[in-house]
Amino acid sequence: MIDNGILRVIARFLIPFILLVGLYIQFHGEYSPGGGFQAGVVFAAGWILYVLIYGLERGLRVISLRAMYLLSAVGVLLYAFTGLAGVLLGGKYLDFTPFSSNPHTAQQIGIITVEFGVGLTVATVAMLLFTMFARRRGEWLEALEEEQEGGE
Repeated sequence: MIDNGILRVIARFLIPFILLVGLYIQFHGEYSPGGGFQAGVVFAAGWILYVLIYGLERGLRVISLRAMYLLSAVGVLLYAFTGLAGVLLGGKYLDFTPFSSNPHTAQQIGIITVEFGVGLTVATVAMLLFTMFARRRGEWLEALEEEQEGGE
């Protein structure tokens, strides 16, 4: 699809807006529908659109496979450590009241941190799944070509 100029122009225009909507969903999730899961899926969709237009190799230059693995683990650890921080500060697991003297502020700090961890994990895992399927398709097509060359 890299040869299709119309798709490239439209994708170049849409991808920043897709990522901006993902940020809005991420940081507005505690006030309205949305949150980490939805934001992660929207972010992954923006990257997947980029890969569909420009190719997997170019997409992996934007965010490498190693970075995806690292960020998915960081997201899970952020969620877990936010919960453990509440325990270490004298509360219960995922009890955010020890984070601040103001309960409303403590809830906001805790929810934003947890939702960011969820969003990071969902986005990178969705990107990893897409990458694995795309690579598998490439291997399948190579095997099919070899089979056809051997049969002729």
